[in-house]
Amino acid sequence: MIRQFALIFGIIYLIVGVLGFVPGLVLPAPDAPPLAADVIHGRLLGLFPINLLHNIVHLLIGGLGILGSRSLSGAILFSRGVAIFYGLLAILGLIPATNTLFGLVPIYDHDVWLHAVSALIAAYFGFFARTAVA
Repeated sequence: MIRQFALIFGIIYLIVGVLGFVPGLVLPAPDAPPLAADVIHGRLLGLFPINLLHNIVHLLIGGLGILGSRSLSGAILFSRGVAIFYGLLAILGLIPATNTLFGLVPIYDHDVWLHAVSALIAAYFGFFARTAVA
């Protein structure tokens, strides 16, 4: 079950990363805080703030999930890493001084709850799910 989580999560984040490069799916965000890295800066599906670096992170997380799913230990490590990483991003997204990661990656607005939910689900699989195949 943990390996399936890593694979599915990886595929989803890989797809999201690719979708961030589709111009018709990224809408302008005139109300967004300014970014130093403003290439492909907008809102994916009009909801989630993204930019080029954000898309690259999604692609990396997706790839790591797919790779991690190849073994139980890899899937557990991936799940724990995602739980910690996205948990920190959710917290940083709530703080005005850090909600753009110092002008590099937008992590505010709808990204906060998405990161928090991702962290909670990953924490379940990384720290609490049973690993025995009884």
